[in-house]
Formats: sequence, structure tokens, C-alpha cells
Amino acid sequence: MEESPLRYDVWIEDALRTVIRNALAHAAREGLPGEHHFYITFRMEDPGVVVPPYLHAQHPEEMTIVIQHQFDNLHVDQDAFEITLFFKGKGERLRVPFRAITAFSDPSVNFGLQLKMITTDEDDEELEDDGIYAEQEISLDASNSDATEDDGDGKMGEVIALDTFRKK
Repeated sequence: MEESPLRYDVWIEDALRTVIRNALAHAAREGLPGEHHFYITFRMEDPGVVVPPYLHAQHPEEMTIVIQHQFDNLHVDQDAFEITLFFKGKGERLRVPFRAITAFSDPSVNFGLQLKMITTDEDDEELEDDGIYAEQEISLDASNSDATEDDGDGKMGEVIALDTFRKK
């Protein structure tokens, strides 16, 4: 019987997406307090992404939306969120699966997540078959692009700096 590896990389991605889901669910229930606002970047080619064709044409690979003052009908479920945003004065309904999100930030509190590794069940099977494990970069500070360090043995370590978020 072949042992399957512990997939910490996948579990971390899942946990980080739960943070995003919780933030959006809170905003859907309570609104955004104070200066809080979200920047969300997502892959346009994810099969569950629904955006108007003209937005897809303008942003064929990735799109970043801002959720702040002008949004309506924010709905969050287990797999995705839906929201009406206004582009050139016209309301447009978007649907974004959490698996499509590559970055999330709330600049009002200097909080950000970079989600670099995206896997599906097929990807997991390929990785197991090849004996290769994907590298992942996680940064709780959106401005920190050096979140992984090579410790010399060929394995990647994950560095998560929390100092930015501590009250002074």
C-alpha cells in the first residue's frame, strides 16, 4: 500500500480561502466598517468565473476588483461569491469561485494574501504520479514578494510575517 503524502500546501490554501470567504460573508451581513475595502484578483479562465464578455475581453487572464462603496447584492456560499459592481455607471453581476482567487487584500489594515498555488484533484493526481510537489508562496503582507526561502536542501520553506498586523 502506497502512502499518500501529507498535503500541507493544499490545506494551507484551503485555510487562506476560508479567511477570504469569512471576510466576504461578514461584509455581506454587516457591510464594510470604517475604511475597510477589499482588492480581489482572480483568474478569468477558471470555469466558474462569470463576468460580462466586455470585461473578459479587457482582462483575458486576470482581473482585480475593488469592493468598497459601490457594490450591491453580495452573496457568499461555500464555493464562490456573487456581487453586483458598477462599471461606467452600469451594474454588472459577477461570480467568482474562491479557487480562482490569486490575491486578496484589505489595504485599510495592511492585510493581504497571495495565493500562488492552485490545485485541482487532477493536479493532485499528476503531482503524485510524477513524484513532484508544487511550490507555494504565501504572504500575509501584499507588498512582500519574497515569502519563500530556499534552505539549501532543495525544499522550499514558507515564511509568514505577522509583525505587520500587530498593534503598536
